[in-house]
Amino acid sequence: MVRSHNTALVLGLLRDAGAEGISRLELAERTGLTPQAVSKITARLREEGLAAEAGRRASTGGKPRTVLRLVPEAGHAVGVHLDRDELRVVLVDLDGAVVGERRAGLDLGAGAEAVLGAVVGVVEGVVRDGLGLGAEGLAGAGTLLGVGVALPGPLDHARGVLHRVTGFPEWDGFPLRDALGERLGVPVVVDKDTNAAALGLAVGGEGGSFAYLHLGTGLGAGLVIGGRVHRGARTGAGEFGHQVIQLDGPLCECGNRGCVEVLCLAAVARGETGEAARVLGVGAGNLAGLLDIEGVLLGGRTIAGAPGVFVRGVDEVLQARARREGVRGKPVPVRVAPRGERVVAEGAAQLLLAPVFGRGDA
Repeated sequence: MVRSHNTALVLGLLRDAGAEGISRLELAERTGLTPQAVSKITARLREEGLAAEAGRRASTGGKPRTVLRLVPEAGHAVGVHLDRDELRVVLVDLDGAVVGERRAGLDLGAGAEAVLGAVVGVVEGVVRDGLGLGAEGLAGAGTLLGVGVALPGPLDHARGVLHRVTGFPEWDGFPLRDALGERLGVPVVVDKDTNAAALGLAVGGEGGSFAYLHLGTGLGAGLVIGGRVHRGARTGAGEFGHQVIQLDGPLCECGNRGCVEVLCLAAVARGETGEAARVLGVGAGNLAGLLDIEGVLLGGRTIAGAPGVFVRGVDEVLQARARREGVRGKPVPVRVAPRGERVVAEGAAQLLLAPVFGRGDA
């Protein structure tokens, strides 16, 4: 039911309406569906517990209209941020509100068996705690839509298969989606950490075209063009950190020399945060010049350690570039992404929720 296009449109409007709700007539007007079709869809949603009455509203004529609202607790999704050295898992309801969270240390190089075991254990713990389940684990989680997993790329989003994760070539070709789905017994979706974060930001109200730049143990970008996540023809868009900006520069783990990532992380390791921000700004300037985006958002653990320094450093580079090129209007604005260090994990949960509410770019 939730996969049908018309139902997704109705669910999206119910979610957007919030606690105040929306009438069936308004749903018909905004979706273009007939009142009869809307009545059938909303009746099914009420039977499934996904919608409920939110009171009555005065109409311009006739009897007051009954308004409906989404029931956030009727469904949940798990978001997993699988980083090179850390695991963060959140449980969110249909509104995207976090109702459970756990963090744990992780070694992505410990091998598939150890990593999968860690993910399964933490996911089951979050779901048990958040939904008040017993020892049966996910088997008793009737409202669980599935698990979204976000991790460093490159990877094949459509098949859920990893490529050569920078620094961890042993993961090349590993079918992470199917392996986790078999162990957890629920649907699993896999995407790059930056794409998941960008999707979560777009769903959360970040409009237009923007780039989310994530600097943590690595460096990558999530691109939203025209309100939709841009993954590219081979789902490989956003490998931002491996653009070469210094020929014959230091060797990067990807095999190239002088990548933005290796230069930026080296500056961070030396304690030269301002230099790291300048390098990041050069890469952001190349991206802004190439795609003519409307904004740059910064996130990740390294950014969180010195947000002001990174925003100022990137902004200065973008402003200087705009002055040199004589760009009309204001330079591309730069700011820290909302949701802090949970932005990737919450975005990973949206890999499951977004399609339910008609966001096909997931």
